[in-house]
Amino acid sequence: MTLNNPEKLHEEPLVASSLTQNDQGADRPTQTRIRIRIPKEYNDEPIISRLVSHHGVTVNIAAALLGANARDDGWFDLELRGSNRQIQSALIYLDEMDLETWRGANSEEDGW
Repeated sequence: MTLNNPEKLHEEPLVASSLTQNDQGADRPTQTRIRIRIPKEYNDEPIISRLVSHHGVTVNIAAALLGANARDDGWFDLELRGSNRQIQSALIYLDEMDLETWRGANSEEDGW
C-alpha cells in the first residue's frame, strides 16, 4: 500500500475520547492500522521511536511519504501491535502531540 495522495483520505480524525474502554481486556494483544501526518516542524522529533520506547508498542511502517530533504510534512501508514492499553496510550500520545491521525475502518484485529 502506498500513500500517493493522503489528502484523499476522508475518514474521521481519531480523538482520544473515542478510545475510552473498561479495563477488561486491556492487556489483550491486538493490532491497529493508522495514518499520521507529521508536520515538517516535527522532523527532528523522534515521534515513532517514542511509540516504541515510551508506550511499548511494536511499530511496522507499512508506507511513508516524505519530501526531499524533509522540507514537507511526512505521512506514515503504521501498524501498531501491543496490548489494548499500550495502543490506547500510544494513540493518546499522538493526539496530545496534536498530530492528524486517522484509523481505517476495520483496522483492529484481536488475537494475532
